[in-house]
Amino acid sequence: MVNPLSYLPSIKAIQNSDIFQFYTKQGISADYLTILARETVEEARIMLKGTILSAVNQDDVHKQIYDLFSLKAGDLLKPGLRRVINGTGVILHTNLGRARLSRKAAEAVYGAAMNYTNLEFDLETGERGLRYDHIEEQLTKLTGAESAMVVNNNAAAVFFILRAFAKQREVIVSRGELVEIGGSFRVSSIMEESDARLIEVGTTNKTHGKDFLEAMGERTAMVMKVHQSNFNMVGFTSSVSRKRLAEIARNNKIIFYEDLGSGAFFNFQKYGIGHEPVVKDILQEGPDLISCSGDKLFGGPQAGIILGKKTLIDRLKKHQLARTLRVDKFTLAALSATIQSYFSNERLVQEIPTVHHMLEGLESVGKRAEDLCGCLKTYDNMTVKIIEATAKVGGGTMPDVSIDSYAVAIKHRYYSADQLAAKLRCGTPAIVGRIQDGLMILDLRTMTKAECDDVSQVMAVL
Repeated sequence: MVNPLSYLPSIKAIQNSDIFQFYTKQGISADYLTILARETVEEARIMLKGTILSAVNQDDVHKQIYDLFSLKAGDLLKPGLRRVINGTGVILHTNLGRARLSRKAAEAVYGAAMNYTNLEFDLETGERGLRYDHIEEQLTKLTGAESAMVVNNNAAAVFFILRAFAKQREVIVSRGELVEIGGSFRVSSIMEESDARLIEVGTTNKTHGKDFLEAMGERTAMVMKVHQSNFNMVGFTSSVSRKRLAEIARNNKIIFYEDLGSGAFFNFQKYGIGHEPVVKDILQEGPDLISCSGDKLFGGPQAGIILGKKTLIDRLKKHQLARTLRVDKFTLAALSATIQSYFSNERLVQEIPTVHHMLEGLESVGKRAEDLCGCLKTYDNMTVKIIEATAKVGGGTMPDVSIDSYAVAIKHRYYSADQLAAKLRCGTPAIVGRIQDGLMILDLRTMTKAECDDVSQVMAVL
């Protein structure tokens, strides 16, 4: 009986193959392809030993190995991040990258990427400039804060502030605000890593001003408020207002810091969406520092935006961690362009996709659903109908907010809903929806007209 391992091709044979030469012409060096060839042969050896790879004859084994090698080589040419059409109805879908940037912000990133910039260069004096000057003036004008700076995300901002102002000292927080955000990151854990000591006060549902006062001591550095952006408590509850916390902190000569989490720079309440307080209004209630995310309700790039008293932010700018947590020119470019849209309420709703998705009228969403449904109905291998749907804000914000929407529900003649979902995820572009009652659901609130056209083209070949 022939040992199936004898069917394995030599590395030299793979190097001389047409498929190897094809990928060298695609721009992959022979060195990297040789590494892939060795990996492929070794994997095939293991599979043959375990009878995972069929070994009818040498030609059959070679075909399977060359196919596997081709897949590996092809993967080197694919981008790590792929375009995804979001048909889930979750506007700030964390797994899909949260906020999509405005066209203006994307163009600003492209411009910064393709050119040298004045990132840390003062064009007027010809001297070295400050990285945060580009964004600080815009943020202070937008919010009314004395000063501002930006780090790479809000979790970093929380860690930075605690480390800079409360290292080996105490921070008082209401027990009802010790939240856990996505990926099992907990405020208490971040505080522990910052070397600040957590002092919990109150109970899960009720905390009073006297609880903070009774916890004060010589080691107290800060009163911290954590906005309950990703959950709600109802019923027999009580919390301490910002103005009262500001008064307590001021009277005891300590810092009052609020972690806003999502952070709303736009008044969504005015349009009947949620109850998120606006950053500008929060600052007027007395916190010394606040921080929030750039890629959630703000609708910009991932960033941790820090706003507040100039004396405190100046200390942060001089801290050694500022360099560790600083953002690059792409983030600053996108952030600056996003802020520019906020200076015009009319442009804002149209230019910032996050705000547009949340405020878009139901009639407009329904029109896209009708157009997509009409296209898909021309394919005889599926049945399609329009259904009423409920979109969500997502991103750990406004958990109790539901936004009316429309979706198309698809039943394929040859594929189950799970099979269809898998094929759509692996297509180009990838399409992600949800499964409901055995149907593939695509929510139109998070899909543009151009994306609907792309969906129609992908579905045409399934």
